[in-house]
Amino acid sequence: MRVIAIDGPAGAGKSTIAKRLASRVGLDYLDTGAMYRAITFKVLREGLDPAGSEVAAAALSASIEMDGVSVIVDGIDATAAIRSPDVTSQVSIVAANSQVREALRAQQRKWAERMGGGVLEGRDIGTVVFPDAVMKVFLTASPTVRAERRVAELGGDLKEIEAQIRLRDELDSSRSDSPLRHDDDYIFLDTTEMDIDEVVDQLHREYVKRTN
Repeated sequence: MRVIAIDGPAGAGKSTIAKRLASRVGLDYLDTGAMYRAITFKVLREGLDPAGSEVAAAALSASIEMDGVSVIVDGIDATAAIRSPDVTSQVSIVAANSQVREALRAQQRKWAERMGGGVLEGRDIGTVVFPDAVMKVFLTASPTVRAERRVAELGGDLKEIEAQIRLRDELDSSRSDSPLRHDDDYIFLDTTEMDIDEVVDQLHREYVKRTN
């Protein structure tokens, strides 16, 4: 089973790069961050406290269907809603719940087994979910550039989005369960001054080197 793990903070370009790399190397793609957003969507829709004890049960009972484009949560198309400011502001709180992480990690491993591998992107794919991945990548960029990318993609106020990104960086890096980090065996790329094609080309060359 060949797994490429791509980790990094919000707005580093993980989704776009992971999708293109998956297509290039002939593997399926999974956005694990969208799974945490899907649980957050369910939590908010049901009026639950994102930091409350009922969140774990919500994660265990959730039905999440993802095809690389759409995200269906309990039969509801939440593709746009999981990217809303409300979900964005609460997802790090939900993602810090150890029981939620345990439930979603199990789903991520089952998905990779079913697909025979894949390109998975998130926050702890290489450190926890697949520590033996054939290639582990950590993508980052300056908070300002990441905010600019989000505004270009989704719109919104630049200063507000940059503040959200900096707060999420702090929350993701300081949580007790699987904090955002990278080990020595990661390929570390700062994409602040790189375009998508440059990043994908570099990662594709590295993947070919490791698997041929």
